[in-house]
Amino acid sequence: MTEEPVAELSRAESDDVWRRFYSEFEFRPSMNSFQWPGIKEPAGSVTWSLAALDDDPDYVRLDRLGEAVQAGLTASVAPQDRLFALDWQHTCYGFLPHRVGGPDRMRWPLSPIPDGDYYIYLSNDFRLGSFGHPWEYTLCLFGREFVDAVAAEVDGILGPPIRRSGRAA
Repeated sequence: MTEEPVAELSRAESDDVWRRFYSEFEFRPSMNSFQWPGIKEPAGSVTWSLAALDDDPDYVRLDRLGEAVQAGLTASVAPQDRLFALDWQHTCYGFLPHRVGGPDRMRWPLSPIPDGDYYIYLSNDFRLGSFGHPWEYTLCLFGREFVDAVAAEVDGILGPPIRRSGRAA
């Protein structure tokens, strides 16, 4: 992988990351609600419904949520650490969160909010990240330091969570 702030994953890199994600998170892509939440949500994870964004005509909540998740991810990894940005069935990226976003910088690849496909951010070691489910319309955050950094703000944007550690809240 290059030292560019954002780099498209090669086919081999993408395949390796997806293979590991399917295995470690028991990923079950499906539009069938009986198959949801789509992953085995890790211990310490918190999942919110994104329904509050439906009543957000000026995208204020959407923008705040994206900024909160991105800031929390950045604060949770070292400056030299890369994250993966996975878009199911599409191009995926590796990027340096401390070097993207803001004026005169490249934008973050993807968004934490799913837009028709699963959007996933993951640390290189898979210990923290986010899982946006497009059909359940939820956002799962995991990794203790990341969740601790953003949970109160996300609660303020989306309301109380619907699940904790994969169980109804």
